Amino acid sequence: MEIYLPDAAATEGLGNVLGKLARSGDVFCFTGDLGAGKTLMSRGISLALGVAEDEVTSPTFAIMNVYDGSELEVRHFDLYRLNRPEELEDIGFDEYAGGDGVTLIEWAELFAEELPEEYMQVTLLIEGAGRKAVLEPKGERYEELLQEVKQFVDFSD
Repeated sequence: MEIYLPDAAATEGLGNVLGKLARSGDVFCFTGDLGAGKTLMSRGISLALGVAEDEVTSPTFAIMNVYDGSELEVRHFDLYRLNRPEELEDIGFDEYAGGDGVTLIEWAELFAEELPEEYMQVTLLIEGAGRKAVLEPKGERYEELLQEVKQFVDFSD
């Protein structure tokens, strides 16, 4: 499913919808253009899960940030600076991705073979002054999640 997001607020807003519908164990994998809004969407999800606004930052240099939400922990990965799958082992990626809480993975395409079996793929592409978000469910849970998202978001554009 595709949706046009005219501005940063809409991008964060879609993240907010995903966050409100998220359950423990959910994994969201973000791919797409540099500057297309992966961190902004991650921020929307995190805020919806009750993470304090000033805590949500891009983990570009830290590789992983862990946030305490009001009910769920959020693990936010940025794989952009990693070069080898072994580096994922060094940061405990397998222990965090898909475990209790919600996992957000930016630049997921760089290590596609290392991702959990099931997740929600969110591709963000710069389109005109806004962005195009493409949601592609990988697995039954995410098919169900996409149906829930459709109740809150207009995909007609």
